[in-house]
Amino acid sequence: MPERSSSSLFPEMREPHGSSARSATAAPLADRMRPRTLSEFVGQEHLVGEGRVLRRLIEGGTTMPSLILWGPPGTGKTTLARLLAEKTDARFIALSAVFSGVKDLRGAIAEARLTRQRGHRTILFIDEIHRFNKAQQDALLPAVEDGTVVMIGATTENPSFEVISALLSRSRVLVLNPLDESEIEAIVRRALADEERGLASFRPEFPDELIARLAHMSGGDARVALAALEAAVAATGPNQQGVRAISNDILIDAFGRAQFAYDKGGEEHYNLVSALIKSLRNSDVNASLYWLARMIEGGADPVFIVRRLCILASEDIGLADPNAMVQAAAAAEIVQLIGMPEGLFPLTQATIYLARAPKSNAVLRAYSAAHKDAAETSREPVPLHLRNAPTPLMKRLGYGKEYRYVHSDAEAKEEMACLPEKLKGSVYFEDDRTTEGREKKKE
Repeated sequence: MPERSSSSLFPEMREPHGSSARSATAAPLADRMRPRTLSEFVGQEHLVGEGRVLRRLIEGGTTMPSLILWGPPGTGKTTLARLLAEKTDARFIALSAVFSGVKDLRGAIAEARLTRQRGHRTILFIDEIHRFNKAQQDALLPAVEDGTVVMIGATTENPSFEVISALLSRSRVLVLNPLDESEIEAIVRRALADEERGLASFRPEFPDELIARLAHMSGGDARVALAALEAAVAATGPNQQGVRAISNDILIDAFGRAQFAYDKGGEEHYNLVSALIKSLRNSDVNASLYWLARMIEGGADPVFIVRRLCILASEDIGLADPNAMVQAAAAAEIVQLIGMPEGLFPLTQATIYLARAPKSNAVLRAYSAAHKDAAETSREPVPLHLRNAPTPLMKRLGYGKEYRYVHSDAEAKEEMACLPEKLKGSVYFEDDRTTEGREKKKE
């Protein structure tokens, strides 16, 4: 086993004699390794590749539009904003929507006006712009509209839902993708080999298979990969030759619990539940279990999950298997009774049952058809024979007249109309259209 310091899990990292020492407050590896030029930037070829939009903006010095960079964490949003500012000779002001308010925005805009008077542009970078409320986003509009600032907003959330339409209409939205594993590996190898900003001076020995594992575990997030890499090197003491031999166990410890791309309040929440419901509807048991596990391990509210299972049990299965609703309702009651983690068992059982159950949307089709007619004939009077007649006057007016009690008059079932005259003969529930379960058309 590699040697470790007995005093701490993460012993202070000391460079060889003669190197510039890093203090305990040195910037994290991810910040130190931030690309300084476009040639160092890894990934997002659809944006920075030859002839692509951001490369043209960075290299061509063309008029810069306001931008919204939408993508997962650790994919280069901040770096691209800085490169744009540098290459366009613009002043760069960075704000975080987590810590900044309207006062900070107004201060930044005031500085940008002074800079503009001196003949220079200002790029106002707003990290996590989705965290700004409507009033804060409104405060940006005049400065964006009159060109006082070129706004670049970075967001991990769908801007369609999180950014006001007025700001969206004045900006160009560019989508960044998660980095693939080969791109993460390239970033990790560069950090391991870099003497000035990276970890090469600590002489890490990081086998190829561990680099591949780290790239896989990072989920397309370069920041996560570099943080884990730095922690793994820090946690490994040098051997007698001064080499830090990283082991799989150390990497796992440094990385921590597997990261799940899940935000209970964000778009990914709805992406995951959509994947679960569509897999259930498609009777794919294995996919259904996978998406269920992604949601549970990501911290989704189990009550939310089981509510969706109850909806699906009626909307997509219905009378093709009435027990589907029983299973879903039982799971909902048990989950609320016993909580988690034990609640995952009834959740899993209900998921398997619903995935395997025959499917029918006859209930949905029936209500949709009835709703359409109800909306179009909302003024159609209730037939007199179906009305209740609790007073003598109502009886004299014909309420309830000619009503036939089916328990005493079996022929009433076929002969007595129960729909308004205009809708006589309308059919809403068509159980003979499904090919599965109890609703299957009888030969």
